[in-house]
Amino acid sequence: MKTIEKVNQILKKTNISKVNLAKYLGVSRQMVYNYLDCDSLDKWPKDKKNLLFNLLEVEDVNELNNIEIDDNYIEKLENKLYVSKKTNTKKDNYIISLEGYKKEEQEVLSDIIFILKEMLNEDKTKNSLTTITYIYHFIQSLMNTKELKYILAYVAKSAGFVKPTVYDFEEENQFIFESIMFSAMTLYNTGGASRSKLMESHKRWEAKIEQKKEEKTSRTQELNSAKIQALKELGYSEITEKNAGEVFDKIAEIQARKI
Repeated sequence: MKTIEKVNQILKKTNISKVNLAKYLGVSRQMVYNYLDCDSLDKWPKDKKNLLFNLLEVEDVNELNNIEIDDNYIEKLENKLYVSKKTNTKKDNYIISLEGYKKEEQEVLSDIIFILKEMLNEDKTKNSLTTITYIYHFIQSLMNTKELKYILAYVAKSAGFVKPTVYDFEEENQFIFESIMFSAMTLYNTGGASRSKLMESHKRWEAKIEQKKEEKTSRTQELNSAKIQALKELGYSEITEKNAGEVFDKIAEIQARKI
């Protein structure tokens, strides 16, 4: 067995992900893939090769074949990766403060930031930026649309990260949504839907979105009118930190009058 194949085998058996290895080596995920595609470890940068040896607790290539993978060995590697991740998280804290969050919260936030940075670094086209922008809008909408959580769960389950029988949100609703989602994805992948029916459905969706926009605009204009009226009745020219509470109470009163 080639040295690289042996390394890949060890990484697989010890459940070391490409993301965690990339963080430990201080390189991008793509660089890790490049390293693991090399014919020999001798083609790795010396400092990265030494880091790998340190992680796997060997002195040289020959000792790779003598590694005994058991629970104790796996635990040692996990501890090394944790210490390394903790150090990297502290570095990230200088850019985005994670102080005050629990350890597991810091880890997942750090992993998300790392992957998003990797997406931008690996793809210099507009596609990555567009994708990340959509992710941003997705997160913005999470608080107001519970079904988005079901979408996240469906994707995680389909990708094999979570068991399909696990329901972290409202079980009944999540079960129904996932079943419908699977049927829809099956229909999409098999191309069995009628083009004319799809056009009709898409137009109804567009009309609903336009209606929501109009309702939002109307509510904004209504609130703005109430704010202007409240300021006028109270004798203020603008909302300040001192009069904010009084103005908001007056706005609520004005809106109640209309009801």
